[in-house]
Amino acid sequence: MGKESSTDKNPFNPPKWALKTMSRTHVFLNRITRGKMFNTLSGDEVCFVTMTGARSGKTITMPLMFVPYQEGVLLVASLGGAPKNPAWYYNIAKNPDIRVRHRGKEMALRARLAMADEKPKLWPICDSHYAAYADYRARTDREIPIFVCQPE
Repeated sequence: MGKESSTDKNPFNPPKWALKTMSRTHVFLNRITRGKMFNTLSGDEVCFVTMTGARSGKTITMPLMFVPYQEGVLLVASLGGAPKNPAWYYNIAKNPDIRVRHRGKEMALRARLAMADEKPKLWPICDSHYAAYADYRARTDREIPIFVCQPE
């Protein structure tokens, strides 16, 4: 048997077009209900992160798992344990000033990547808010990035 090619589909992740459609629909429905509905995904809390596109420069809003931390949030670039980072990772890495909305509260935050020595303290916090993160880490050889997002 040969090695899998880079074009093989990852069975754990839906196609990119499906993720984009689901994300846009989630953001739209949350907005039209003025943040009163669509604050969860399968029972887990989400927040809406507004960022600037790394290549496009456009304003993008993504629903991401909500992990409160100190005065801000932790954002985990897991992509379901895929071997690469999600597209939004590059947006925040290039443009770290973001806005995070959760259940009507909006925060202006600055993101930074967690250092390797911080992660043992941060992973239990992330896992307590979204248990699937532990499965995602087991599924990949990639070191999953965590953004620590705090007010300036």
